[in-house]
Order: sequence, then structure tokens, then C-alpha cells
Amino acid sequence: QVQLVESGGGLVQAGGSLRLSCAASGSISSIISMGWYRQAPGKQRELVAYITSSANTNYADSVKGRFTISRDNAKKNVYLQMNSLEPEDTAVYFCNVRNRILPGEIRDYWGQGTQVTVSS
Repeated sequence: QVQLVESGGGLVQAGGSLRLSCAASGSISSIISMGWYRQAPGKQRELVAYITSSANTNYADSVKGRFTISRDNAKKNVYLQMNSLEPEDTAVYFCNVRNRILPGEIRDYWGQGTQVTVSS
């Protein structure tokens, strides 16, 4: 059984910083990527950033230059450093792990989500 445990969300003023952490455990031995998504009220879930097993990264345009994703492969942890936060960043943030189950078969795992609220 795969479990993703997120931490680090909270309330912060605009311009502030937060660091999200996600610890993955269980049967995930062929990780393709680890990342973060977010969902604001009334909106669809959207990609924030991901990092591959070879450390390639990808960011949503709205967070480039402000957020940094990193990972600890040995511990199967992924982090999201969020700086210069804006009220528009307010959302529930979800950790994602994409794992190769079999050749040609990929499975996504999700955390329970952590709330980030940025006040103006």
C-alpha cells in the first residue's frame, strides 16, 4: 500500500514563504516523477511543479521564479519551497507520485492535501 503524507501548509501573508513536504512510503520502487498539484475553490486541479527521477523539473508559468521543487530520492520525499506568495496561490496542495507498475503501465498516487492560504 502506498501512502503520501504532506505537511507544511498554513496561513501566510502575501509576500511570505512556506515549505511543503511530502513523504512517500510503500510499494513505489519505480518512481517516474514526484510533484505538486493544487486546487482552488471552484477550479480544476492544476499542476504546480514536478521533478523527475533524473532531476528534471517543470513548473507552471504562474509559479516560475517563485517556487522551487526538490526531492530526496533515498527518502522518497519531495519538497516545494514557495516564496513571494500571492493570494492567488491559495489552494489545497496535493502531493503526487507517478510510478511505473509494469512496462507500459503507470499509476498516480495522491496525498490527502494540505491547505495553503495567502492573505492580502
